[in-house]
Amino acid sequence: MKIHFYLRFSTKFGQSLAISGNIGALGNNDIKNAVSLTYLNTDFWEGEVEVDPGEAVKIHYNYIFFQEDGTVVMEWDDKKQLDISKSGVDEIQVFDTWCNTGSYENSFYTDPFQQVLLNENRTPYKNKSPKIFTHIFKVKAPLLKKNEVMCLSGTSTVFGYWNPEQLILLSRENGWWTTKLNLPQEDIPLAYKYGVYNMKDKTPVRFETGENRLLHGDAHHKKITILHDGFAYLPNDTWKGAGVSIPVFSLRSKDSFGVGEFADLNLLVDWAKKTGLKLIQILPVNDTTATQTWADSYPYASISAFALHPIYLNLETVAGRKYADLVKPLKKKQKQLNELPEVDYEQVIKFKLATLKELFLVQKQEFLKGEEFQDFFAKNRHWLIPYAAFCYLRDRNGTSNFNQWKLYSSYEKEAIEKYVSPKAKHYDNVALQYFMQYHLHQQLQDAAEYAHRNGVILKGDIPIGIYRYGCDAWVQPELFHFDVQAGAPPDDFAIKGQNWGFPTYNWEQMARNNFEWWHQRFVQMSNYFDAFRIDHILGFFRIWSIPVHSVEGLMGYFIPALPVHIHEFSQNNIWFNYHRYCKPHINEAVLWELFGPNNEKFKPFLNATGNYSYELKKEYATQLQVAEYFRNLEQNDENKNLQQGLFDLIANIILFEHPGSAGQQFHFRISMERSISFRHLDSVIQAQLRDLYINYFYRRQDNFWKNEALKKLSPLKRSTNMLVCGEDLGMVPHCVPEIMKQLGILSLEIQRMPKDPSVTFFHPTSAPYLSVVTPSTHDMSTIRGWWEEDRDAIQNFYNTVLGQWGDAPISCEPWINTAIINQHLGSPAMWSIFQLQDLLGMSEDLRRDNPHEERINVPANVKHYWKYRMHMPLEWLIKEKAFNEELKNHVEASGR
Repeated sequence: MKIHFYLRFSTKFGQSLAISGNIGALGNNDIKNAVSLTYLNTDFWEGEVEVDPGEAVKIHYNYIFFQEDGTVVMEWDDKKQLDISKSGVDEIQVFDTWCNTGSYENSFYTDPFQQVLLNENRTPYKNKSPKIFTHIFKVKAPLLKKNEVMCLSGTSTVFGYWNPEQLILLSRENGWWTTKLNLPQEDIPLAYKYGVYNMKDKTPVRFETGENRLLHGDAHHKKITILHDGFAYLPNDTWKGAGVSIPVFSLRSKDSFGVGEFADLNLLVDWAKKTGLKLIQILPVNDTTATQTWADSYPYASISAFALHPIYLNLETVAGRKYADLVKPLKKKQKQLNELPEVDYEQVIKFKLATLKELFLVQKQEFLKGEEFQDFFAKNRHWLIPYAAFCYLRDRNGTSNFNQWKLYSSYEKEAIEKYVSPKAKHYDNVALQYFMQYHLHQQLQDAAEYAHRNGVILKGDIPIGIYRYGCDAWVQPELFHFDVQAGAPPDDFAIKGQNWGFPTYNWEQMARNNFEWWHQRFVQMSNYFDAFRIDHILGFFRIWSIPVHSVEGLMGYFIPALPVHIHEFSQNNIWFNYHRYCKPHINEAVLWELFGPNNEKFKPFLNATGNYSYELKKEYATQLQVAEYFRNLEQNDENKNLQQGLFDLIANIILFEHPGSAGQQFHFRISMERSISFRHLDSVIQAQLRDLYINYFYRRQDNFWKNEALKKLSPLKRSTNMLVCGEDLGMVPHCVPEIMKQLGILSLEIQRMPKDPSVTFFHPTSAPYLSVVTPSTHDMSTIRGWWEEDRDAIQNFYNTVLGQWGDAPISCEPWINTAIINQHLGSPAMWSIFQLQDLLGMSEDLRRDNPHEERINVPANVKHYWKYRMHMPLEWLIKEKAFNEELKNHVEASGR
């Protein structure tokens, strides 16, 4: 059988196209063996293959675009499919439309929309196909309303020549609206349009906008023509939703145990349904148990990208009726912890783990033999066995730092599987981890299914990094760079930058096995979540990398990046002085400017080099050395000031030498102009360095970072059908919006963090459709907290953004909070998502008394205790009829 493909696609010189599919004639989905297409005219490329009908009944395929610079762009998988089982056909002719990954209509074919959000609008209809047909028409229209189906009309006797009484109704199959027609040859060429038809009213609602579609060619019964017409020309940006954001640990219910639990999500779903909210967004819920102290409350330092945190288990559900007596003695402790205003992480996890161990010991025989556990184990053993082994070895050695373990400091699969086999004496300790992970899986999956039944989706969070001494680092160290630490450059929220301490990714190694670790991670996420937020998506373009011997984020630079070559300095008329630019600039003037009359206290840490200049002694040459020295001293103000002062001296440089470049390549220190070292240069040198600095950060890197992001994000985006959102805040390269739009990844827009440096505030009405708008995030103060932080900024906002006259109120009154919420609800963005604290701020009765107690995280504090908890139980919130109706009215009035 011959198949002739025609693809509508306009190209320019140097570009080309190919087709790849699941049969040998199309390269068996191997891009290297894809079939090249031939340029036909300005509108079409074509290709032809011979197919053995016995090889595959259904052919799945897509197209590949090769740009002139060698960049490969894969068509988004829109489920193009050919059924070649029909006998008596010699040829199939296919007219295809390229499916652009960035088309926002593709969002509506992701799992949250197909499985939950658009379900209630599905109208079952099956048209009657003629036994003999010449053409198959296919089109996509994801946003039809209840009782609506697609229809087709045109210049043919089949349609009665645009007769509204002879419309052909289409059936929905595999995401496409489709119909088979037997068209007479004399009706070709055919002009046609798709339309929307109301089955209940039995009338057409509307037809496509724009010019008629045209069909050329022929029609006879030995050939079938299939038209994949892409998306119907209908308004496809009309769907908008609203959601609520809160960490699971922050939830409060009457039945929880001093911390929010997965079971509490059901109550949050009930409230969301009452108020018209369609999405619940949470922070990462992976296991972070590394130090077994409150420091493990940091949800982004996961020891496993797959395991869930035991703190979220509901003990009563694990016990069931049969073992309920084991949990009852904890009622008093549960009540005590649940009445605390914040999470007491150490107490909660202590009591939960002790009880879970008891429950496991009495259930282990029946549990380990159970079919449901066996199935769970089989599906997850690739991460579950090493995770359980890691936890046991962590506890046995008293540290998660596997480098300090006497045995198994290096992971060996066969040895570890033998070490944790059921025959091992310590198997109970290992199987306890299986027990907890199985129940965590069940409880979170139950919550997700409950949300779906109520028309609500769950949005998870994928951290940018992993914990340095976690299971993933132990099992696959080749995937990470341990000689640097991931972080973020300085900004208004953290003037010294952020050092997260995570190793950075070895993307080259990850690419060698087609990003399998990421693919497995997404598969695991999809067990529970419909959408996810990529934390710090800028890290896929370049990551802020801080050497392990540094403490402050200020000491980092972007990797990968195109460094400045030593020759560029002379080309820009700059005399290059390695010692002056690459070593801390320290002299009497610097010491006095930094420390005033206290400068003498710093001289014991310095060596004099003559001419009133100094250098740091070798034992204090790095920030890590300084930190370790002061760690053993009394933690008083004087020592803290001395440590910070030495940090500042070490950071008083202009350039970092690129590792391994033998003094030939360099990176500029961020915020160079704020350094005393820079200010002490003469004005001519300052101007020349400034030009090179601007070129380094804002010009030379853009195309390089663009290609880096495409190499990573393109295959990752294709590996999941969850809705993908990106946290694109901070120092955003110019190429980021372009790439996110190209890949159909939703951006994050925050009112007080505009991406346009020429404006003070971002207005939600300016948001692109593929975006999430929000007035605050977990890393920021809430609306009410922000209102009391910066009086000048608030006054400006009050007059210019809210359009109010006079002085701004001292505190954020409910009407102001409501106005800000409504601004975001009225945005054209697909999603408006609000922290629960911001929604409660609309009510004088429900808001917390002190707005500064509502903040979840302070990014500048790397040792922040994540313990915020909502101040009322969800059961009470659900019963707040007046407030819930008011919020629902605001949501409905906005069209969300």
